[in-house]
Amino acid sequence: MPDFDVVVVGGGPAGLASAIAARRQGLTVAVLDCAAPAIDKACGEALMPESLTALGEMGIRFDSSTGLPFRGIRFVGDGCTAAAAFPGEPALGLRRLALHRALVTRAEASGVALHWRALEIELAPGGVRHSRGLVRSRWVIGADGQNSRIRHAAGLAAASREKRRYAFRRHYRIAPWTDCMELYWGANCQIYVTPVGPAQVGVAVISSLPHLRVDAALAAFPALEARLRCAAPCSSERGALTVSRTLRSVQRGRVALVGDASGSVDAITGEGLGLCFRQALALAAALSHDNLEQYQAAHDRISRRPRVMAQMLLLLANHDGLRGRVLRTFAQNNQIFERLLAVHIGARPALQIGVDQILRLGWRILTV
Repeated sequence: MPDFDVVVVGGGPAGLASAIAARRQGLTVAVLDCAAPAIDKACGEALMPESLTALGEMGIRFDSSTGLPFRGIRFVGDGCTAAAAFPGEPALGLRRLALHRALVTRAEASGVALHWRALEIELAPGGVRHSRGLVRSRWVIGADGQNSRIRHAAGLAAASREKRRYAFRRHYRIAPWTDCMELYWGANCQIYVTPVGPAQVGVAVISSLPHLRVDAALAAFPALEARLRCAAPCSSERGALTVSRTLRSVQRGRVALVGDASGSVDAITGEGLGLCFRQALALAAALSHDNLEQYQAAHDRISRRPRVMAQMLLLLANHDGLRGRVLRTFAQNNQIFERLLAVHIGARPALQIGVDQILRLGWRILTV
């Protein structure tokens, strides 16, 4: 007889969200991870409105003392600045450590069995084996990240495409100077600046250059570098891979994948956390119906929009001339930027933009 209905391998945001969502469906759940909380990782640390909605469905809400709300996105580059506000509720800048603590607290309150410092985790007949023995379960969820061992063991590693970039993040003690998350565009990299508290911002560099760190990247953005020059760093620099990966399947037999283990989009979208929270809810619903094919269909649907937006943003990152035209168009026509941002965060269907508006956007980009 199984010890649990579900064993989740991986105690990061994807794994904990999956465990919480499964408990809300009445399933018994255990989480295994080789580390111990709170677990940090280099990321943009922005929870978009759609992410906050998904967390709310799991019973996780943040009060005014946690993180810092921001109202929109600001693009800076090619000699211009363009800003767009979210159409509804604000987003939230939140330290990854604070998010992880909140998820752990909610998982514990939900009755999830948390097994930290579980070493040598591997898929086994009837469950998952680790350094302290075998945990039997009906289903196994692989939430063990980009280099997922569960993905490989389940025969789900085949990917239709894959591309890697590199991210480095550091925090600075300085009051945010805008109520937006900023994205600075350069020839070799992009820099996200996220307000994560009343006196703190996170700075994340994304590029194709494995050795491009925060200090060197800032040199290409004199105004931002000058603003941060007198600000004291309040965290050590942390790096991570950002991988664009599409898997052919995210489930097989009694195994399902979630979060980065199930494929991922480039960090330039800011969608990693939002994706894993929505996947967690969809997976829990599929488990409650004993139908992982249902999860496969939901995963494909959830991933479609972020993948398209990632391709568009990477196109701008890789083509200086096109990027300059688009940024100038956004700066001169704020409504266009706001409509596209609404699509990006899932507040507006892409089809609502309309062919005529797309043609007008193309004409403005060509003539700006």
